[in-house]
Order: sequence, then structure tokens, then C-alpha cells
Amino acid sequence: MKDEQTFTIKQTAEQTGMTEDTIRYYEKIALLPRAERKDNGHRIYRQEDIETIQLLGCLKKTGMPLEEMRPFLSVSKDSDPADYPELVELLRSHRENIAAQISSLQQVVDFIDMKLKEGKYRRDCSVEGLDGHSEREAKPKTSSPAEMSYFPMSGKAGK
Repeated sequence: MKDEQTFTIKQTAEQTGMTEDTIRYYEKIALLPRAERKDNGHRIYRQEDIETIQLLGCLKKTGMPLEEMRPFLSVSKDSDPADYPELVELLRSHRENIAAQISSLQQVVDFIDMKLKEGKYRRDCSVEGLDGHSEREAKPKTSSPAEMSYFPMSGKAGK
């Protein structure tokens, strides 16, 4: 029988995109099981370990807190999601949070695009506007609810 291929922590880090320190940290907090060791004490990893670390990397990219990742580690990759309704619900809830963050960030992008299109970055600017009228003559533009939620007017500098 052929021996299973093993990898050093450096090779594992390269394959997973995680740093060696992150892998060690995940082991320290028991998010990953303690790695097997060679006689010289160096960690060794198998393909299964690499796949687990890649799963953690995917969940990390979604912004999932480390503690919420734990339940996913006990499920095999061949499992039927229907057998784990609590994990399906956790993913749905996490997805909703991400969708809300995307929506919020899109409002910021829209605001920036509007400012770039207008060519004005400050209301108190005394240069002529794009329509040839000075800022002093122009009626102040009302802020949209999206603008107000990100740039409240009541805040004072240095507060």
C-alpha cells in the first residue's frame, strides 16, 4: 500500500492561501485538530487537512466569525445538507447579513458616483458649478436618505 502524501506547514500555507501563523493559531484555538508531527517535531498535514483549511478560508472570506465555523468542521464533505438543518439555517442567516452589507456598500458607491458625476465634493466650495452658476447663487441640493445615513450633517469635526 502506498504511503499517503504529507505536506509541511509551508506547503500547506502555499496551497491554502493561509499564513503559517494563521494555521498555527487555528490549531492553538482548536479550530483545527493538533497536527501530526514528525520525529523532529515539525507539523505534517494530509490532503484532508488542506481541504479543511480551505473550507475555513472560504468561510473566513464571508466574514463568518471563527466560533461560528466550528459546526461546519464536524460535517463531512459528502454529507447531505438536509441532515443538518441548523447549519443550513446558519448559512442562510449569514447570507442575508452579507446581502445587507452589499446593499449598504452599494449605497456608498452610488453616493460616490453621484459626487464624481457632479464634479463637486464639498457644498461650501465657491467655485462655479457645472451649470455656470456659482455655489452662492444655486439652491442647496437636498440630500437623499442614503446620503444622510452615511454623512449625517449634525456631526461636528473632532468629535
